[in-house]
Amino acid sequence: MPDKNDSPLAARPSVVVVIPFYNGADFIERSVKSVFNQTVPADEVIVVNDGSRPEEREALGALAGRYPFRIVDKENGGQGSARNAGVAASRSDYLCFLDQDDFYLPNHIEILVGAIPAGDARFGFVYADLYEADVDGNVVRTELVKQHSKDHPKTSIFDILRHDMFVLPSATLVSRVAFDAVQGFDSQFMGFEDDDLFLRIFRKGYSNHYVDRAVTVWCIHTESTSFGIRMIRSRYRFFKKLAAMFPDEPKRGRFYLRDYLMPRFGKLFVDHAIEATKLDNEYREEMFSHLDDYAHMVLTNPYVGVRAKAKLRLTRFLLARSSPGMVRAIGAATKLPLVRGLRRLYRTEA
Repeated sequence: MPDKNDSPLAARPSVVVVIPFYNGADFIERSVKSVFNQTVPADEVIVVNDGSRPEEREALGALAGRYPFRIVDKENGGQGSARNAGVAASRSDYLCFLDQDDFYLPNHIEILVGAIPAGDARFGFVYADLYEADVDGNVVRTELVKQHSKDHPKTSIFDILRHDMFVLPSATLVSRVAFDAVQGFDSQFMGFEDDDLFLRIFRKGYSNHYVDRAVTVWCIHTESTSFGIRMIRSRYRFFKKLAAMFPDEPKRGRFYLRDYLMPRFGKLFVDHAIEATKLDNEYREEMFSHLDDYAHMVLTNPYVGVRAKAKLRLTRFLLARSSPGMVRAIGAATKLPLVRGLRRLYRTEA
């Protein structure tokens, strides 16, 4: 019999799977089960209880009696801070993440570990595609990443700034060295923490690699963190962070606000203000504050065109003087062919 140390698994790098948990008892067993059904097992599995309700924590503890994972308890701080806590409690060379309502395909770890290039001293992360599914795990499509982002792997900061990266933590394996070099996830974000992390790893000069296969099932539903006010607030914070990180460089012909950040974020800030006005909800003042801050940055930027500035001024003027009923009426009227062009008054362009 050959020595066990001669087996392929003995030579492979160690892997930890970190799962943030927040009141997710309805989904967590499906996620955990998918980790323990891997063709190549994880060396560590850590579930981070991010300040869940007592009854939810109790359900998680009962599940740990049936599956050999560790629980790390912390106060609520969002997925980024929970993932950081899980990494800090682990010792493996490589990091895999999984959201509580998603689940791995059986060869997730095998595919991603197998895609680590030999001799890459600056290896940062390898990522793959995902299936999209509904809350019950019924598949909607099988090529989510490729349909949202065509450029893989990531090679240009300009593309990264202009578009969502669509590198999903649940379909990625990250080098602990690279993760530690950028100090992990930025815990101020409860949304966009993934784009922020992988952008910073890219900026540090670590490599990234893409595998054109699905390794995870992403279950999208209205209770997930992709929806709601926390995501909107994180988008605004992420925009502010990017604007500070990338000031314009006119001598090099690089106008980051005009060419990359405005096309990506501007329409969304306007849309949030419109929606809050239509609903006349408690977030209306906050959404207008975001829009005003964005407008100030655009209007004081010398490289943004006169037309774009004029449209933004007009949009802000109309919104400030429109009642919720008026905005709802305009929204309904602009669905008609003859007046559809009026919608352009509520849009910005670079």
